[in-house]
Amino acid sequence: MAEDNVRGLVLAVGSSVFIGTSFILKKKGLRRAAANGTRAGYGGYTYLLEPLWWAGMSLMIIGEAANFVAYAFAPAVLVTPLGALSIIISAVLAHFMLKEKLSKLGVLGCVSCIVGSVVIVLHAPQEEAPISVQEIWDLASQSAFLIYVAASLSIVVVLILHLEPRYGQSNVLVYLGICSLIGSLTVVSIKAIGIAIKLTLEGTNQLIYPQTWFFMIVGAVCVITQLNYLNKALDTFNAAIVSPIYYVMFTTLTIAASAIMFKDWYGQDASSIASEICGFITVLTGTIILHATREQEQTNTSDSRGNAGPSNWYTTGESQKYGDEERLITLHNADFFE
Repeated sequence: MAEDNVRGLVLAVGSSVFIGTSFILKKKGLRRAAANGTRAGYGGYTYLLEPLWWAGMSLMIIGEAANFVAYAFAPAVLVTPLGALSIIISAVLAHFMLKEKLSKLGVLGCVSCIVGSVVIVLHAPQEEAPISVQEIWDLASQSAFLIYVAASLSIVVVLILHLEPRYGQSNVLVYLGICSLIGSLTVVSIKAIGIAIKLTLEGTNQLIYPQTWFFMIVGAVCVITQLNYLNKALDTFNAAIVSPIYYVMFTTLTIAASAIMFKDWYGQDASSIASEICGFITVLTGTIILHATREQEQTNTSDSRGNAGPSNWYTTGESQKYGDEERLITLHNADFFE
């Protein structure tokens, strides 16, 4: 494996470890805050006083920064799918630290993600590193990528202007379609910015070129748009539905955009490309299995809380008792149960 790919791999895996761990620390902080005040879901902000929550937030920032830098060294086809490892980290840590049981099916999902990631790493393409931001601009100006950008933006406009008002609250694909299409443009912009910063630190100043600032502006606009519609999706639909669908759509479109712009698969033989695709599908399958098991466990937990046991009601003329607990129900006619 090429040296740059190794650096990108290490950064991507490290990013997943930091981000996966951050989920657990933030959740533990939120639980402590809920015990001492109003929960965040009900508008409380006591979690801002919890050191654990801030530790989790710090790890998340470090993880996102590492992921940002990883794109400067390795192709998106290698970096993006490895984001699934953060799900494995959070699931395993939740099993031990939060006592959230990881089922056998969940273990199968983790193994699938790991196997798929290994296949992708072993067959990852070697990307030719651009030597200037102007070269990146030439890649972004090629007809194939311009067609992809035009098609993506056209679909986004249709989704926002025509489909969102009608189906945004009922079909999760509307919001996630916007997020994923814009997200693919976010990644290629961030990759361009990362390469420009890398070259600048190596002594070749890229900040003097207007193309660098153009990529920064595009990246900022795309990130804001992407987060806006992702928040809408999470606010409207169950996270257990949003997360796997978003991961599948975002990762697929990101790999497609990067392959078109940076020619990630150029020069690879058919067997290597097929192996990467199989590894990618394996990671997607594992991710969906993990989220499906989490959703099922949450449903079972809710059912067990809602059905604590058999109900034994007793009537005493004017009132009822449930076991040893007095209920606030008054009977005006004891013949109701006859």
